[in-house]
Amino acid sequence: MFRAERGVSRRQLADAVGVNHQTIGYLERGDYKPSLELALKIARHFGVAVEMLFSFERFEPIAMTLKRAGEDE
Repeated sequence: MFRAERGVSRRQLADAVGVNHQTIGYLERGDYKPSLELALKIARHFGVAVEMLFSFERFEPIAMTLKRAGEDE
């Protein structure tokens, strides 16, 4: 979500944090758990706390979040 909102490609983010662009895809799909160092680099790149990007619990799908937001209005 952060990457898409800022118009950053997987390759751009990978280059910024020093990993292969495929690693970013694995992270986004939940197929790979980052090291603490990588998680902190990604959080620093976006200027947010690491907890906004990574959690032990799965994040709610964006479609569900948007649907709930629409129901609250």
